[in-house]
Amino acid sequence: MPLPPESLALTPSEDPSGLQAGKPSHAAAGTVAVVSSFSHLLTRTGPLRAVRGMVGLNQKEGFDCPSCAWPDPEGHRSAFEFCENGAKALASEITSSRADPAFFSRYSIAELAAESDYWLDQRGRLTQPMVLRPGSTHYEAISWETAFELAAAEWKAMPSPDHAVFYTSGRASNEAAFVWQLLARQLGTNNLPDCSNMCHESSGLAMKEAVGVGKGTVTLDDLHHAGMILLIGQNPGTNHPRMLSALQTAVRHGGHVVAVNPLREAGLLGFMHPQEVAGVLGKATPLAADYLQPKLNGDMALLRGMAKTLVEDNTIDHDFITAHTTGFELYADSVRRQDWEELERLSGLPREAMQRTARAAAERKNLITCWAMGLTQHRNAVATIREVINVHLLLGAIGKPGAGLCPVRGHSNVQGDRTMGIFEKMPDSFLDSLEQEYSFQAPRVHGYDTVASIRAMHDGKVRVFAALGGNFLQASPDTEYTAEALRRCALTLHIATKLNRSHLVTGRTALLLPCLGRSEEDLRQGVPQFVTVEDSMSMVHASRGPLKPASPHLQSETAIVCGLASAALSGKTDPALWQDYSNNYDHIRESISRVVPDCTDYNERVRQPGGFRMPNEAGRRVWGTPSGRAEFHTGPVTAFSVAPGRFVLQTFRSHDQFNTTIYGLNDRYRGIGNGRRVIFMNPDDLKKQGLKPMQLVDITSYWSDGTRHADGFQAVPYEMPSGNCAAYYPEANVLVPLGSSAEGSGTPTSKSVEVSIAPAAPRKSPA
Repeated sequence: MPLPPESLALTPSEDPSGLQAGKPSHAAAGTVAVVSSFSHLLTRTGPLRAVRGMVGLNQKEGFDCPSCAWPDPEGHRSAFEFCENGAKALASEITSSRADPAFFSRYSIAELAAESDYWLDQRGRLTQPMVLRPGSTHYEAISWETAFELAAAEWKAMPSPDHAVFYTSGRASNEAAFVWQLLARQLGTNNLPDCSNMCHESSGLAMKEAVGVGKGTVTLDDLHHAGMILLIGQNPGTNHPRMLSALQTAVRHGGHVVAVNPLREAGLLGFMHPQEVAGVLGKATPLAADYLQPKLNGDMALLRGMAKTLVEDNTIDHDFITAHTTGFELYADSVRRQDWEELERLSGLPREAMQRTARAAAERKNLITCWAMGLTQHRNAVATIREVINVHLLLGAIGKPGAGLCPVRGHSNVQGDRTMGIFEKMPDSFLDSLEQEYSFQAPRVHGYDTVASIRAMHDGKVRVFAALGGNFLQASPDTEYTAEALRRCALTLHIATKLNRSHLVTGRTALLLPCLGRSEEDLRQGVPQFVTVEDSMSMVHASRGPLKPASPHLQSETAIVCGLASAALSGKTDPALWQDYSNNYDHIRESISRVVPDCTDYNERVRQPGGFRMPNEAGRRVWGTPSGRAEFHTGPVTAFSVAPGRFVLQTFRSHDQFNTTIYGLNDRYRGIGNGRRVIFMNPDDLKKQGLKPMQLVDITSYWSDGTRHADGFQAVPYEMPSGNCAAYYPEANVLVPLGSSAEGSGTPTSKSVEVSIAPAAPRKSPA
């Protein structure tokens, strides 16, 4: 008898007895990182396959790292152009382990759901299409043709095209993303949520409003020669490790790095370059010359304090402001009236720290600000990023060498997916071009973003949920609510390389469609194909996998999407188009050239060594705003507050994970070993709560619709502001309310969660 779906484990418990908590590191990388990299590679696969993978990773004629979106050097590249987490991502992809039909025959859905996310990833690569039929307890093998027909039947049975959702991970190639959005729109919907909705949507909106371009304005060379780099709400050592070498270069060129983070993080303190003698010997290059630890969501007040200092000191760039901006006088007047005591209270920082940071920026003139989800996942995220931009406008620090705005993207092609049309609100000009290229009427009503998709599924307004990569359940907030939303679908479909928890929380029917990884050779009719990606600084380049595929049954992302489209759109579109696209990606790129802005001659340009850079008008001081100028934003300074006795919780990654993929159970930089259900707290807060280090606690979060609970976490003392705490996602995502999102962007507020922490309730002994 199958277990009811709601009884399946979403976040399996963890034995607390094995957890180790030691001293955090004071620098990132070094020989330990090298050992860790090679250990992951050699234990997950054979030495020959490991070496072939390593030498092709991030090379001009090789393949793009499946981890983060940090740009590659435009000139000379080292033989080992990857970081520790890149090596872990590669090891995970080229593993010799297989989740084949025999594996799924052995384990039921309930048995798989009882295991950890780490255990699931360790099972290895999916090898064949699999189906979970209504009422079944096990996935079973299915042919590609039957899988495509099953999906098509569900799409055709929908009462409306808007009963379909097409989710996209940031690892999809440009070609796959383009045909994915084309499938959705030819079906008749703009329901195209993606991982950007949950991370940098706030950045894109704020920048589009302020400077007319929703992505970063700097190049890697700018970063190398910046006068000052402000790292705020970002932890490069864990989340973007290749950035550390760029920071090291900047410091050696005389750049002044200021780190802003509530926690002391190794990757902000120092870097031991593993390809330098000093790094191998354990000598670190100091990175942050100054380190500020504001309260969670205190960044806006810090930035306003910087602006107040610049205005009152009159160290602003009047010529730039006059020539290029609007709204200055209103903003400056508001800044002058701002009370210092309020800024200190909201930021948790002394006035002197804010002034010191502002004066350092003014002295060094060329400022680059880098940020990530530490800014974007708050209720006031858009306004906070507008404040980042305000500071840059005061200094004229945009659109010149060594200066500009740098939102640091996570997934390796999340920027490219957006460029290719993965967005629920694409402009009419893009849709016009689609109509001209394909002779159909594109839908114009805006679609669901991620949060709206979850609500729509929960309300029975979505019949089919399809995901091009990713781990939707574990990436989304409010885990239990999201799980129930997925269960209410008629079909859940996932294009994936590895098994993850989203594949175990399903609609009435579920499909797993296994695809090639970045590292694998993609042959179509015996002809090698390549795909393209766009990095965090708008470089578009080719990616060619050299390795033999994990299974002869695998198809590429692009071929799978084309197969689905051919079946779903039979009678609506010419099946020859999809066959043509599937067999020759050049033909997709020819269409991209005609549809996607700034992609003219796409085939020729991506074949250039290193690819080409997408233009950025704001980087040239051309402002695509309604006013034709860069726009100051004036508004109140706010910060997240909680009831007395409660805490502000942020979720974040461990060092042994990338996004929702868990590579191991250690967080070396924060001193954690063999466990993940931990909550980091200020040591004084532990004492005030009557808690001891390593004590087991239960966490409750609060929102207007009620409470949410996460039990069985160990409390670990850590240097951070009083009243703040932190826990790893996805384990803590269950605490993040779906209804709490950033104003304007809709991004879940995973860095501003109101919680209480109490000693764990007694547990029943297992029967």
